[in-house]
Amino acid sequence: MYKGKNVLVTGGTGLIGSHLVELLLEHEANVHAVAHSRNPPIEFRDVDMIYGDLTKWDSCIEAVKDMDYVFHLAAFVGGVGRNVAHPAGMFTPNALMNTQMLEAARLEGVERYLYTSSACIYPRNLEFFVEERGWNGPPAQSNATYGWVKRMGELQAQAYFEEHGMKTAIVRPTNAYGPRDNFDLETSHVIPALIRKAVERQNPFVVWGTGESTRDFIHARDIARGMVLALEKYAVADPVNLATGRSIKIKDLVYMILKLSGYKRARIVFDEGRPTGQVERRVSIAKAKEKIGFVAKISLEEGLKETIAWYRTQPMKNSS
Repeated sequence: MYKGKNVLVTGGTGLIGSHLVELLLEHEANVHAVAHSRNPPIEFRDVDMIYGDLTKWDSCIEAVKDMDYVFHLAAFVGGVGRNVAHPAGMFTPNALMNTQMLEAARLEGVERYLYTSSACIYPRNLEFFVEERGWNGPPAQSNATYGWVKRMGELQAQAYFEEHGMKTAIVRPTNAYGPRDNFDLETSHVIPALIRKAVERQNPFVVWGTGESTRDFIHARDIARGMVLALEKYAVADPVNLATGRSIKIKDLVYMILKLSGYKRARIVFDEGRPTGQVERRVSIAKAKEKIGFVAKISLEEGLKETIAWYRTQPMKNSS
């Protein structure tokens, strides 16, 4: 399906986007990637890079020109702390990008479009994330604006499917990690933050929250594979979770990262005054199996080993 097609990946230099670009190259697609503030990996030799700001209409029009398929991944993201501190900064630019990219793709006559939602859309009191229950209450307060703007993006994608017949896929990835993640402690998610602290041998080793919260962590390459399958097999504007189906407590994740990084004498301090998000998160993978034949392949231990090894090779890792 992808061979010889002009395929656009917005957010193509990000964690998931960069792995998606690599996968599409393996499928022999003509890959174009939009970058805003991050430089592309050196591996992107056969990618047409487009530099622009997708909150600007002209950049969206330029990006979709002559494209057959669009994977829209670009988003302003951050950890729990950033979500709480900058609600408007999380909502407005994401709403602009989602709206303008859809309309630009429609005007250009793009054949297929994938919208990247998030597990953050799920209600705050819901412990088991099943797609059909996604709107059964407000999102968790710690991710409220990001959760709502991702919900609005889903609604827009469904509206374009219904009114304009755009073949549109919607995926809800859970917590992504892997090489090329963001390791800035001010804006990073939990795994890169913990890896950085472990590699730097920070003492005390501070962990936000009690450590009792559970999360389903999925490698970025697995998410990329799920996205490719979703656009090909289920472009009907019906959300699908991309997850492993296996959750782990944050405290157990901490011990695993410390062990894999060789930091055996860490003095762990759980900072219960810090925001931690929802306590319980288990994610259904039944629909992904049924509709697109997706099952995650990379174990958490294997993925963490790879990510730690990659981070150790990066320059300037001691700067924020």
